[in-house]
Amino acid sequence: MAFDRIMDLFHGYWAYLTILVVALATFNALVKFFSDRAFGQQDFKISLFALIVTHIQVLLGFVMYFSHPSNGFGAIRNPELSMGDIMGSADLRLFTVEHPLVMLLSVIFITIGYSKHKKQLTSKAKFKSLAIFYTIAFILIISRIPWKHWLMGSH
Repeated sequence: MAFDRIMDLFHGYWAYLTILVVALATFNALVKFFSDRAFGQQDFKISLFALIVTHIQVLLGFVMYFSHPSNGFGAIRNPELSMGDIMGSADLRLFTVEHPLVMLLSVIFITIGYSKHKKQLTSKAKFKSLAIFYTIAFILIISRIPWKHWLMGSH
């Protein structure tokens, strides 16, 4: 099996875990923020795990972006395609510009939220930081998943 196909499969299946964990961390932060619960070790672990799985996913994405022969940087390097061609094709634009950029932004938001929550002194403030930044990240992630390709099994 070719390297790009293996990476494509791993990135696709790791995405299931990433979405599940980010959804859990987001839901946890929102529920506990609005219910005024104390921030505990379990909450720390959930938010940390979301940070870790998203960073791993973005690293896998970077490898794919720069190694895939026809998408990502492969499309940009293709002498037969101009940026106009890429931007004019919904699939090429998604895989070359939109998906990578928005996923990188989502990881940045998760990183900021995680970093900010550690500096907060109260549970309410910790959950607020996580809820705001993880929710933004989760919405961004959901907005730019290549659903058509992913659900059809062509990760």
